Formats: sequence, C-alpha cells, structure tokens
Amino acid sequence: MPSKTRGRDKIPLILINEQWCKACGICIEFCPKDVFTVKEDGKPFVSDREACIWCELCEIRCPDFAIQLKSDEDE
Repeated sequence: MPSKTRGRDKIPLILINEQWCKACGICIEFCPKDVFTVKEDGKPFVSDREACIWCELCEIRCPDFAIQLKSDEDE
C-alpha cells in the first residue's frame, strides 16, 4: 500500500491482470477521475494515467484482485 507521502506527487503504475479481470466494470465506475475506458471485450484500459490521484478505489473494489497500483519505488 502506498504511503501517505507518495500518491499525491507521483503517478502510479496501474497494472491490470488481464487473466484475472472478468470485465465487471467496478473499477471504471468507482474511479473519480475517469482514468479507465472500456475496451471492446469490456475490460478496463488505462487511458489517462496522469489523472490518477492514487485513491486506490480501483484496487480496493476489484473483486478479482486484478488491479494493482505501484510506484517506481516498489520495484
């Protein structure tokens, strides 16, 4: 989980595990900044990563644990 000092000054890497994602759309609906768009198969696509405010709603709400937010420091 990101520390309180990270999320605001850095843009996270938003990783989507395509094999785990069942295209439920929860991440798209809960994102307050419309970071995601829907692909033809119904799965999310990160279309505006710079808009992410690192609220973690996509990661927290994903029932399949298919989304992960990481920073460069997490490597």
